[in-house]
Amino acid sequence: MPHVSVLIVGFRNPDDIRLCLGALARSTHADFDVVICENGGDAAYAALVAVLPTQLSSGQPVRAVNAGGNLGYAGGVNRAMSETPQVDAWWILNPDTEPEPRALEAALARLAVGDCEAVGSTVYLGDGTVQSHGGVWRDWLARAVSIGHGNPLAMPADAAAVERTQSYLNGACMLVDRAFLTKVGPLREEYFLYCEEVEWFLRATAMGLRMGFAPESRVLHAGGATTGSYAAIRERPKTPVYLNERNRLLVTRDCFPGRLPVVAVGALAVLMLKYGRRRAWRQLGYALAGWAAGLANRRGPPAWIPN
Repeated sequence: MPHVSVLIVGFRNPDDIRLCLGALARSTHADFDVVICENGGDAAYAALVAVLPTQLSSGQPVRAVNAGGNLGYAGGVNRAMSETPQVDAWWILNPDTEPEPRALEAALARLAVGDCEAVGSTVYLGDGTVQSHGGVWRDWLARAVSIGHGNPLAMPADAAAVERTQSYLNGACMLVDRAFLTKVGPLREEYFLYCEEVEWFLRATAMGLRMGFAPESRVLHAGGATTGSYAAIRERPKTPVYLNERNRLLVTRDCFPGRLPVVAVGALAVLMLKYGRRRAWRQLGYALAGWAAGLANRRGPPAWIPN
């Protein structure tokens, strides 16, 4: 039975993490441990440790590590992963997820077939619709498309079709094995937040690695609970809008550099249409700033985010 390390990156949200841990305690695959990387600073780490159990009710050990600053999502995952270098696989979960009991078991069963090094799940929202079965990167538009988005959860997913078309896994739930990490390496921390998983799996695919999909592995995702990215378009805060646009161009620069001039023009037209037609003028300003930052190859956390 493979031993898995479940990795969670927190940012001042212990209540979300406790719900996630409660769901993990019901897992039918029992051979795992949990590592939580707190990105929210010393006070947030102390608050998390104060309410965190040392083990789940089902017996699996739980521990937290202090990032020592805001490393972003990629940096937090890498930090947590470094705590368990000897495990067979890592299951990366957003803190605002609640895996169903068979989610890990089903993902590991797909991995055990032996024809892939990473496995995605059916990630769904609280209204009972699918957030994604995986994702397709439209490289000429620098846009991510979620497979199955909006479908009823009860609608069967064509696993073979997902595996033929997906180019990345939903970053809220990713299972990768040791071979994947050894060959591909860690997430790129200079992305800070958003699109880091897209670049990771595009990089992996270019190296000949493969992604599987386990439709019966189902994970509830609150969606944007920390960042506000799921708010109405005219209410979205600066950080997710800016970083989404910036990092889409960084993915292009890193994975398809020859296409950057054409993609940049297309991306500009798309964001003008997306925000302009909804009169989301403030968000358009955030998006334009992010687009310009991506074009200029600026990386790392934005200046307004404290370490």
